[in-house]
Amino acid sequence: MRPQPRTKKKFYTIRVVRHWNRLSTEAVGAPSLEVVKVTLDGALSNLI
Repeated sequence: MRPQPRTKKKFYTIRVVRHWNRLSTEAVGAPSLEVVKVTLDGALSNLI
């Protein structure tokens, strides 16, 4: 039985990678978790 193409879109890793690739270079290359959190909070606040 082959998986349906739309089922693949729901996999957690695929969804996470899509969001990770959309992050700014500052968030991805941040030297600490605290910097990642601050950068991510700023990016997410722009979406709301």
